[in-house]
Amino acid sequence: MKTTDLVRMASTNAFRSKLRTTLTVLSLFVGAFTLTLTTALGAGINDYVERQVATLSSGDILLVSPAASVDTDDGPTEYDPDGRQQGGAGNPLTSGTLLNADDIDTIEQIDGVRSVEPINQITVDWIAASDNSSGTRYDLDINPTSSIGRSDLVAGGQLDQETSANEIVLPEEFVDALGFDDAEAAIGETVTLGYTDAAQQDRQVEATVVGVARESLFAAGAGANSALTTAVADAQAIEGQPEAWPLAVAQLEHAEGETPTAAEIQRVKDDLADADLAGQTIEDQLGIVQTIINGIIGVLNAFAVVALLAASFGIVNTLLMSVQERTREIGLMKAMGMSNGRVFTLFSLEAVFIGLLGSVIGALVAIGLGSVLSVALADTVLSALPGLQILLFTPGNVIGVIVIIMLIAFLSGVLPARRAARQDPIESLRYE
Repeated sequence: MKTTDLVRMASTNAFRSKLRTTLTVLSLFVGAFTLTLTTALGAGINDYVERQVATLSSGDILLVSPAASVDTDDGPTEYDPDGRQQGGAGNPLTSGTLLNADDIDTIEQIDGVRSVEPINQITVDWIAASDNSSGTRYDLDINPTSSIGRSDLVAGGQLDQETSANEIVLPEEFVDALGFDDAEAAIGETVTLGYTDAAQQDRQVEATVVGVARESLFAAGAGANSALTTAVADAQAIEGQPEAWPLAVAQLEHAEGETPTAAEIQRVKDDLADADLAGQTIEDQLGIVQTIINGIIGVLNAFAVVALLAASFGIVNTLLMSVQERTREIGLMKAMGMSNGRVFTLFSLEAVFIGLLGSVIGALVAIGLGSVLSVALADTVLSALPGLQILLFTPGNVIGVIVIIMLIAFLSGVLPARRAARQDPIESLRYE
């Protein structure tokens, strides 16, 4: 008997008992449907996180801060006027120990560091269009880590950190508020920022809009280039107070067109640790987010696996009953020359066919309903996170789910197939 004949016979035999096979297929459908949705959920969230990371960093920077090591055995730390300053508790970014000028010098001297830029935390009170005739002003937060990487732009270009001109990247929500027709119309226009200096005097500074950015999960507020942040930071610095920064951005050395290797990054981290400093990449900081996401997806996948295990017992039962009902038929096939291997293959193919049917139907229904649900969520609940496709169905993941379920079905069919293959043809023909 040819292989094609075996496949055709297996697909036909699988539905000899339509009700029993249908119930088994439905149990596999539940597992395939759930597993397809959970893998799509994980793929969608991780894809969004990776794209957001790509807008923040090109993989060649470290965020450096004072090491969070506290030794309580020796009591309180003695005050050192030349040592590191302590930030205020009211601002999460500037609370705790701050970097000083000596720390910046130390970072610059570490082998593998190309340049260091301290991050200035500035406070802007309001923003308005420069030709603002109505006098309307809007609250504005400046993202202190604008110099880390690239914004997720709707229009315009990235900040130029080398220019002496003040530049700003506006959040998309400010376009209409400031009177611009659209994002493109805002590019090149001038806006006015109001802030309070160290003497508690109201001051203003103008900046050119070079880009309009989408809302981002990891980068909130407007982006400002070094010239703008330095100008405001100098005005807000208290005379006589030593310079201090919550973070510094260390650019790592690497060949053009390449990124530093993991070993090179770790070497710089070790040198920073020796100087009582801590260095983290953007990926390090977001690692805990992805760990939590993967943990949740793992729990959801576990429910799908439980459903598939239950379905596997259904396959065993279906095929065992089929073997029993077809005992004389098996004996006749063997008497006509069909080998044990061919009989085993026939029943194994029946199991695989049931698995294929259940997994394909489950995956297709999951893709159909999931795609509709993903679009609906993007327009409603998740509208504040543009670009997030909560359920991302990739061909690789869908095919992987189908193959896994077919493998489970094959393994479930091994016992019934072996029993059929080991039937004695004489005894089988006598079976009533």
